[in-house]
Formats: sequence, structure tokens, C-alpha cells
Amino acid sequence: MTILENEFLKVAIDSKGAQLTSIFNKETNVEQLWQADANIWGYHAPNLFPIVGGLLNNELHVNGQTYPMSRHGFARTSDFILLESDEAHAGFSLPHSEKTMAVYPFRFDFQVLYTLIDNALRVTYKVINRDNKPVYFSVGGHPAFNVPFNAGESYEDYYLEFEAQENLETHLLNKDGLFSGETQPVPTPNKQLPLTRDLFTADALVFKNPQSRMVTIKSTKHDQSLSVEFPHFNYLGLWAKPGANFVCIEPWLGCADSAGDPKDITVKENIQKVVTGHVFEASYYISV
Repeated sequence: MTILENEFLKVAIDSKGAQLTSIFNKETNVEQLWQADANIWGYHAPNLFPIVGGLLNNELHVNGQTYPMSRHGFARTSDFILLESDEAHAGFSLPHSEKTMAVYPFRFDFQVLYTLIDNALRVTYKVINRDNKPVYFSVGGHPAFNVPFNAGESYEDYYLEFEAQENLETHLLNKDGLFSGETQPVPTPNKQLPLTRDLFTADALVFKNPQSRMVTIKSTKHDQSLSVEFPHFNYLGLWAKPGANFVCIEPWLGCADSAGDPKDITVKENIQKVVTGHVFEASYYISV
């Protein structure tokens, strides 16, 4: 386990998936990150690569070939290499291998970098093209935050506050986790979305190109808060296991397939591309 620490935060990261396992707020003595109860949802904050969401028939299509690929890709279950670490920074690498080439025919180095900056944690994704052709991919975060923050509080005491006044609609998912083509309005009066136990009964809320690039978890009972800022990500997922005491705020560059006919990775919705010899980089920030 790799530990980062400053006067505000103590952060733990597992090399399995390069996944955050703890964000401890030293000022309030609160563990902000969901602790991965395997009976409910056994992740803390998986990193999503090389796809985000589900694929039609769990198959990735590349240049006429078909490859098996489970939801959210293989990075979250892969062993990363620790590149470097000190008290404020750690970098992890997942390079291509025979195992990855069997399901994703691109040569790459996927890196996840964590940096403490005062009361914030920066999470940076880098995709380095090691191939002689463009590398196509999706990437995203899936951090789950404890709600409520403190003992004796209610989930319903909390709400999500958007940076801007939004006219939001969620893109509905079918039972297979694919876009159905239907949408549904999500009212956010005063930029607020109350957290309720039935908010995610029909799966995640998925917003495409919201105006906001920051969402904050707040309470009606006190002024403690946690914000996720995602300046480089144009899609946003919100999700919780119904009845569980967490909420995920998920910055995405990519999304699930739509129901219907399969599409080649090069024309997938919101797909990213990095050409030979180049590096893709995008960051989001968690602050308390």
C-alpha cells in the first residue's frame, strides 16, 4: 500500500488497479472514501480503462476483429507498477502485455498519477502511445464517497450541488447497462440534487456535456463538504448501489454502448485517440 500524507489529508493507494483505498480527512477525522464492503460493492474508486461502461455483448470491435471485454475494462483488476512515490506524489503504470493485447490490440502505457495539493488530491490519467498506429480508448474515474460523513446522520440529509444551474437529462440505461436511446429530466432546483434511497434504482444517472465541471457533496445539517472537479471530462456519471451509504461521482471520457448494432472502437461515442509518439493527459480533483 502506498501512502501520501500532508497536514490536511492521508491517502492510501493499492497497486491492484492503482486504486484509492482511503481518503482520510485529518481536520474532521472522517474517512471520506467508501470502504469497499464486498457484500454491497467491493470497490473503492476503480480506474476505468480502456473502456467506460458496458459493451454490446461484452465485445470490443477493432478493425473487423472481436475481443472479449467486461464492463469498465481491465485496468481496475490489473496489477500496476509503482513508478515513484514520496509524501505528496505517487505514479503507477500499466503497460501493454501479451495479456492485454489478447483483448485490446494496442501498445500503450496507461499511467495513474496521484498528487496531494493542500486539501485536494489530483488524479491524473496518462495514455502513452507505444504503437505505430493511433490508440483508441476511453478513460474515467469511479470514486465512491461515504455518505453520510458522520455517525448519527441520515443519507437524506445530503445533496449534490452543481457548479452551474443545469437543465439536466439522464441518458437511460437498459438492463444490460447499454443506452436505450431514451432520456429523462433530472430537476436540480437551486443547483441541488437531493440524495435519496431511490435516486439510483434504475442504475446510474448519466449526463452528457453538463455545464458544470464541479459537483460537491453537502449536508443540510453542517458545512462539511467534498468536491469533485473535472475540467477535462465532458461526461459525468452519478451512481450508488440502492440502499448503500455512498455516492459515486464519476468523470468520464467515454461511455457505454447503445443498444443495437455494434460499432468499431474508432467510432464509439466519445472515444479518445492518441497518435503515435504522443501522450494523452487529463486530471480531476477531489477536495475537502
